[in-house]
Amino acid sequence: MVVTARSRPSLPRATARPARATAVRHLGPNWYACVMGTAVVAGSGAALPVRVPGLRTALTAVWALSLVLLVALLAARALHWAHHRDRARAHLLDPATAPFYGCLSMALLAVGGGALTVGRDWTGTGPAVALDAVLFTAGTAIGLVAAVAVPYLMAVRHRVTPEQATPAWLLPLVAPMVSAALGPHLVPHLPPGQPRLTLLLACFALFGLSLIATLLMLPLVFARLVAGGPPPLALTPTLFLVLGPLGQSTTAVGAFADAAPGVVPAPYDEGFGLLSVLYGVPVMGFALLWLCLAGALVVRARRRGMRFSMTWWSFTFPVGTCVTGAEALARRTGLLAYDGLTLVLYAVLLAAWATAAVHTVRGLVSGALLAGPVPARPAPRPATDRTR
Repeated sequence: MVVTARSRPSLPRATARPARATAVRHLGPNWYACVMGTAVVAGSGAALPVRVPGLRTALTAVWALSLVLLVALLAARALHWAHHRDRARAHLLDPATAPFYGCLSMALLAVGGGALTVGRDWTGTGPAVALDAVLFTAGTAIGLVAAVAVPYLMAVRHRVTPEQATPAWLLPLVAPMVSAALGPHLVPHLPPGQPRLTLLLACFALFGLSLIATLLMLPLVFARLVAGGPPPLALTPTLFLVLGPLGQSTTAVGAFADAAPGVVPAPYDEGFGLLSVLYGVPVMGFALLWLCLAGALVVRARRRGMRFSMTWWSFTFPVGTCVTGAEALARRTGLLAYDGLTLVLYAVLLAAWATAAVHTVRGLVSGALLAGPVPARPAPRPATDRTR
């Protein structure tokens, strides 16, 4: 029997990518927001001004979930870089996607901070400190690289204009602020003297780095909103990202005040206590103003047909930083108003996290969230009369 080329059975190519590698082709760095949003639910809930039976166990379980999500995403992103470097480079050169590389840093930091806050209930203090130290070091290093590399790409390769300003531009700049807020929790676990003082002042330097960079970028975002009108419907949830540096910086100064006694020489240790109130109160006031403005714009977008996308995770971590900021002010001032604000914000956080998580699971099961962009349909050919 003669076998022709047409009748030969087709053989699989040796270079075909595994199905699991193909599935992550369009997995961008924005997916780390799932880890951030989950971890902040556990971390911010640990200092609530109420004691609910079983709450601590539930928070520890949520932290464990964030750790599992972090490991899974790190593996998936490693596959992405190994098998789809063209897409990875495209993400770096895309001004809408590159800022989300700051999310990797914040995901590492949030899970590490949660290990020391609630995870130690299951792991023990020693392993929790070790895990937090590793994730804090890695997250801080990555955050500093992102804080330099992303603005560099924006200036050299992206060619963005002020009209394109988006709150996502803040992501690589706020990552060092997360390090500043979580680093002081490691201070008591270092040897007394120079090691403790060095870490605390390094965190204070990260606070200044992120704060000044944010103050330079935030006017562009606000001007774009006022002069250019509301963002597209799918991007409207990113307005909540502005809350991140506001709540996180308030949390940071509160953490400095808690760690300073016995570490920072007098009278500078008392200065951190003053800073936590004199800085935190007005900044939290502006955060509440922005929360109301962003919330109103989200309601408007929802009424106009805004559907779920991964930008909905913007409702979680930024609100969580405001929860921890309000908790810090409640400790420093003793005002019941801040206790009440903490509970209200945490309720908003829980609702946002549950909504985003449910929709994300549905999108993963259906495959819609991992599918590539839908190509635009070709325009119909204009009808013309045939002439002879």
